[in-house]
Amino acid sequence: MKEACGVFGIYAPGADIAHLTFDGIFALQHRGQESAGMAVAEGDTVTVVKDNGLVASVFDDRTLQSLSGNLAIGHTRYSTAGSGDWRSAQPVFRPGDSASGFALAHNGNLTNTEALVDRLGALPGMNMTDSDVLADLIARSYDAHLGRGLGLREALIETLPMVEGAFSLTILDGSHVWGVRDPHGFRPLCLGRLGPESSPTGWALASESPAFDVIGATYVREIEPGEMVRVGPEGVVSERYVDPSQTSSHLCIFEFVYFARPDSLLHGREVHGARRRMGELLAKQDPVEADMVMGVPDSGVPAAEGFALASGIPYGQGLIKNRYIGRTFINPDQSARDRGVRRKLNPLKENIAGKRLVVVDDSIVRGTTTRALVRMLKEAGAAEVHLRISSPPFKWPCFYGIDTPTRKELLAANHTLKEITEYLGCDTLAYISLDNLVEAIGEHSGFCNACLTGEYPTKVTIDTERARVRNASIESRSLAPAKSGV
Repeated sequence: MKEACGVFGIYAPGADIAHLTFDGIFALQHRGQESAGMAVAEGDTVTVVKDNGLVASVFDDRTLQSLSGNLAIGHTRYSTAGSGDWRSAQPVFRPGDSASGFALAHNGNLTNTEALVDRLGALPGMNMTDSDVLADLIARSYDAHLGRGLGLREALIETLPMVEGAFSLTILDGSHVWGVRDPHGFRPLCLGRLGPESSPTGWALASESPAFDVIGATYVREIEPGEMVRVGPEGVVSERYVDPSQTSSHLCIFEFVYFARPDSLLHGREVHGARRRMGELLAKQDPVEADMVMGVPDSGVPAAEGFALASGIPYGQGLIKNRYIGRTFINPDQSARDRGVRRKLNPLKENIAGKRLVVVDDSIVRGTTTRALVRMLKEAGAAEVHLRISSPPFKWPCFYGIDTPTRKELLAANHTLKEITEYLGCDTLAYISLDNLVEAIGEHSGFCNACLTGEYPTKVTIDTERARVRNASIESRSLAPAKSGV
């Protein structure tokens, strides 16, 4: 899986706004490593800087020093719709007919993009990402409202109810930063405060709370599903753009399993503690005799610590991660998969040779990376490899901002546990149950788990699936059992 994008916004008069925005999106780098960008407003001038690459490669000190203003938004991206070239980087900008215009940063994935394009009509040269479609819709309404002496607020209230799917947004005009969350709350968004509660010096919005820590802000709360907040000279103004009866809480459950940083707060809970509890419950659910428990860096490590604690089996390191490689795409042939895993992970041979290992990881999607990992551990001398996965089997595609394969490519959707175990080449395999996953998080409602159950919170049609995979070309392949030492 690829991560959901990261969005950030800040209003802080007199502060070094560009450097604060850099720090904010740097803290969200794990959510998107394809491109990065920011928009900074000073008076009626909005300046956008964006490009492909990591945050630290897109921005240097000279660029940041040239960006001044009181408010900004930022974005880290990977593509779920549209192309992956630099023109698809965010924030996207739309000029106003008689105002500064606005910039928009989007985390999520719209499910009615084609219907929205039809509403817009033919737009020659339009960049066909769902974020650009949304920006064009807002821009059309914005220009119409400007002509009547109104502004961006009215444009958002008119446009957002038309939009379906997942969207957490930060938006900037010449005087305010806006934060918007879709009516189902699929993707996270939270509010932070700069300065003391009695006299704030500014406000910030971010996909995850660690972005506040790095800029010296204080976490305040999550933005509610269907809520729109505006931060500016008057402080924080909140309103609903849809009736509360049309909203629900369906935060993606994989934020707790994989996507979010372990130091993030979601639903008032620190993610690291939930991941440790996943491992503890998994150890009780599917125990095994072994010599060492190890986690697959990074998101598998807290669950491995919990598994070791509950089982009494010693915890140890078995893999070293190359910190200069992001979450990588693995090529379809076996040798390329092996090379991809070895670029990212290297075994500690003295630590694992001759040992029966419990290897804890967060998920299995296609299984290609996991298969290469098991192969590498056995070649390094592991006597046994017992896989324990801190999420249930991934059986259904996601339409809400995660780049997952089609159902025919999802390993657990098409094969039995025995077949998967043989294909991966491990000695045993167990997934945490959905009940235990929810128990580990500590909250029994308010999640989207459609990728595990096939129960989608919104209507999913054949057209929705066709639109999501229209560029897919990978054919499903039959499984062949793994062979050790080949």
